[in-house]
Amino acid sequence: MSKNTVWTILGVILAIIIAWFLVNILFSVLAFVFKLVIVAVVALVVFLVLRGIFAGRRS
Repeated sequence: MSKNTVWTILGVILAIIIAWFLVNILFSVLAFVFKLVIVAVVALVVFLVLRGIFAGRRS
């Protein structure tokens, strides 16, 4: 096995490890953004319901 082959194999292994961590971080960020969007939608619905309840009492 030549020196270039060893460096190629090590490069491929390192690339896989780096890609694994980058994909893991990307999915974590996407999950966070998805949760944030869901929380914003639920908060908006709750706000509108509460505003409707309190506006109905004033009338």
